[in-house]
Amino acid sequence: MRYIRRVESNDFEKLKDIYLDAIKSISTSDYSKKQIEAWGAKAYLPNLLDNCFSGSKGWLSVEGKKTVAFAIRKPENRISLLYTRGEYKRQGHATSLLKKTESDAVNDGQKYLVTEASFLSKNLFIKFGWKVQTIETIKIAGVPFERFLMRKNIIT
Repeated sequence: MRYIRRVESNDFEKLKDIYLDAIKSISTSDYSKKQIEAWGAKAYLPNLLDNCFSGSKGWLSVEGKKTVAFAIRKPENRISLLYTRGEYKRQGHATSLLKKTESDAVNDGQKYLVTEASFLSKNLFIKFGWKVQTIETIKIAGVPFERFLMRKNIIT
């Protein structure tokens, strides 16, 4: 049985586990080994992910009894995190979470949403009407990454 539920503060360890699993399962054809290692290492920095989760609005996708994906909105008009466990990718979890997060933002009165999408998630966002505003290069632990700054008007 698959369902979506709201993220609660006692879910933070589950979210970290999904985050790490998703990154560890990234193919080296999409990102270099150095990029994957640097990205994953963020989970071990004290309080970094806890600060991302704290005060956010988010949703978890659950299959059976296993939490398999999550989406976090922080601040109110930004999808800051969207991750799926490697073995559950391309099964509709991120799609369901994106739709739920967008409808939740509409209910909260947000007029638009923004995100910084990876190469892996960019096409999902585009599929649902998001537009690339610009591409930027950031560094994580000194390793360069390109990401797509995207936006979607959700209330017209």
